[in-house]
Amino acid sequence: MDMSYRRLGNSGLAVSVVGIGCNNFGRKLDQAGTRAVVDAAIDCGITLFDTADVYGDPHGASEELLGAALKANGRRPDVIVATKFGSPMGGTNGPDWDARGSRHYITRAVEASLRRLGTDHIDLYQIHQPDPKTPAAETLSALDDLIRAGKVRYVGSSNYSGWQVADAAWTARTAGTTPFVSAQNEYSLLERRIEADLVPACAQYGVGLLPYFPLANGLLTGKYRRDVARPVCRLPGSGAMGHDRADPGVRPGTFRVHLGRCHRWAGRPADRGLGDRRCHHPGPGPGQRRRGRLGAQRGRPHPARRDHPALTATSPDSAAAFGWALTGEDWRVRVGGSPVSAGAQARVMPVTVGKVGVAEPPVSSSVTPI
Repeated sequence: MDMSYRRLGNSGLAVSVVGIGCNNFGRKLDQAGTRAVVDAAIDCGITLFDTADVYGDPHGASEELLGAALKANGRRPDVIVATKFGSPMGGTNGPDWDARGSRHYITRAVEASLRRLGTDHIDLYQIHQPDPKTPAAETLSALDDLIRAGKVRYVGSSNYSGWQVADAAWTARTAGTTPFVSAQNEYSLLERRIEADLVPACAQYGVGLLPYFPLANGLLTGKYRRDVARPVCRLPGSGAMGHDRADPGVRPGTFRVHLGRCHRWAGRPADRGLGDRRCHHPGPGPGQRRRGRLGAQRGRPHPARRDHPALTATSPDSAAAFGWALTGEDWRVRVGGSPVSAGAQARVMPVTVGKVGVAEPPVSSSVTPI
């Protein structure tokens, strides 16, 4: 598979069009499994690995396992390590007083991440969620100091709204500090709310978009049917007949409601794939179409992060899909009653990176991983 590489936003940072979300490292994957996924991903040409200090059980385990894997294979200089700070750590990074965008906290958090990752610098350091208690100028100034000290190369945000991205860009510009080059938010054919404000803000200020859950926790892979229970699943309501199951990371009823939407869109059972009636392509399958739609939009980096366990390092189609581009006719497919317009395509930066999640290591060396 030939991997493509694109710049992240208006920065000079080039990343693979497919990235690996690492939140299952240290949770569902041990050190051996993490090493297998990392090695296989690099062999595929993937260079972007996205983790966070809060990932893993206990917190920080994902960073530790990723760092150990890169040390063991000696490939740290060849990859882009992205991590995040700003989520509650339960005291792991010391007291934070709910101000995890403060200079005091950032200084502690970056040192802890560097230690766990076993590296002298972080390529992309992202604030995981907005901090309403700390002025944006303080957060950006603290991050700028880390860049000047050589501990961080680029900075970004996660879960910011459009106005917050715009405010951060304006604040950095007026203060003369380093601006965010990326914004990481949920985005898929089922979750398109960011098109209203975040996407235009990213386009206006040269910020690359890193979508997570691009396959809606696996729902858009076409693997689900209304009458078939799936015993291992991150989606609530994924059992037979759509009975909800507890999962704190997903809104109740998501599976049942969205499966019905997929069914209506395709005019046939959802496991046949979204839009199959209108888009007939000889190569890509349903899940590939979803990833291809994200990858083909002009301009936005998006690592397709931590999705359903079915989307793992054992799925070569997931990585290959981002090399498949949509035609103008493809964009006429209606999603949720509204067309994916050419204007929506044009309002994003020319960097598209799809992040895929991993839940298990490759099953054999003959399987090309993502």
